Amino acid sequence: MKKISVDQIEAGQRFSRPVYIDEDNLFVPEGIPVRERDLERLRKWEITSLYCDGAEISEDPQAALNAFFLRAFTSPRQKAITTNYNALRSALLEIFGRLRAGEQVEQDEIHRLVTRLLQLIDLHPNDVVQYMLYGMQGEAGEVENALNTAILATLVGRKMQMPRHRLVVLVTAAVLHDAGMLRIPQEILSKEGKLTPEERRQIQTHPIHSYKIITREIGFPEEVGVPALQHQERWDGNGYPRRIARDSIQLEARIIAVADSFVAMVSNKPYRLSMIGYTAIRNLLSDNGTRFDPDVLKVFIQVLGIYPIGSIVLLSDASVCRVLRNRSSAPLKPLVKVIIDAGGREFVDDDGPEIDLAENKSVFIARAVDANSLAEQHRKR
Repeated sequence: MKKISVDQIEAGQRFSRPVYIDEDNLFVPEGIPVRERDLERLRKWEITSLYCDGAEISEDPQAALNAFFLRAFTSPRQKAITTNYNALRSALLEIFGRLRAGEQVEQDEIHRLVTRLLQLIDLHPNDVVQYMLYGMQGEAGEVENALNTAILATLVGRKMQMPRHRLVVLVTAAVLHDAGMLRIPQEILSKEGKLTPEERRQIQTHPIHSYKIITREIGFPEEVGVPALQHQERWDGNGYPRRIARDSIQLEARIIAVADSFVAMVSNKPYRLSMIGYTAIRNLLSDNGTRFDPDVLKVFIQVLGIYPIGSIVLLSDASVCRVLRNRSSAPLKPLVKVIIDAGGREFVDDDGPEIDLAENKSVFIARAVDANSLAEQHRKR
């Protein structure tokens, strides 16, 4: 590793690889800004050199702001969430790779993954949602979309007090609901322009492929395969592949439909950028009983809130906050943590004060914001 003099490092610098004090002790992870307090600690310890294989990252307002927001994901607890999520992602990536190649996948492999996912959500439901929505920075492919849909479906199922065995069925179906997409040509899936009628027809066969993969190739029972077959059906009967409606659609499929739609909106696509969670929630609320079961949608909103956990919001006093916790009794008044106060002070260590908006009547949420709009404000300062 290259040796770097501490005298050459300034607060705010970021590096493309982790920076070490020595071979066993990390100074800062890759992409995370150096803090003044970190440099003061080095001086106190009389450490004069650091080591890094990477290079300094040239700053721009957007990158700096993203790194600032990602500070919330450097705590030991959030690092554990990231590690567990990445382990699940790696396991599902390997499973999907074999399904794409037509190779055998055993039920036990799926059961182990589902069990680990349920355990993670049982222990850290709020942290998992926050990482899913904001720690990933909109990066989501087929594997991430499957995991994220399963996470949200799990939270809805728990809120509905589903018995454990039925929750396992729901999560298994959610993990595999889009497995049929693995049988659709990649050039169609990644196409940026308008699909032709034939391409659209091929896309609409994916629930049938998912059902066949789940029941015939892996050997799960109908109760797991049917939700995958039905997840693109609509409450009003205008979905596909069978155009069934309302209670003819299995409950698990109705839950997956809402979760899958939300995940699609907050993930980047070839033809558009991702939405922030608040905008996606508003889109769901405008459904008016056409696509989704209104009762399922109501529970989904209760679980995530109008401002999902991790959302960045601007308060009426001009401070910028991150949503920590929601209340179903007061969906517009969550518990928030200040990350930039009204005077412009940035809490770079994620140690800003918490404000319970249900109790503090002097301020309220003016609007939800995203990193892009905040970066634009920084450029104008």
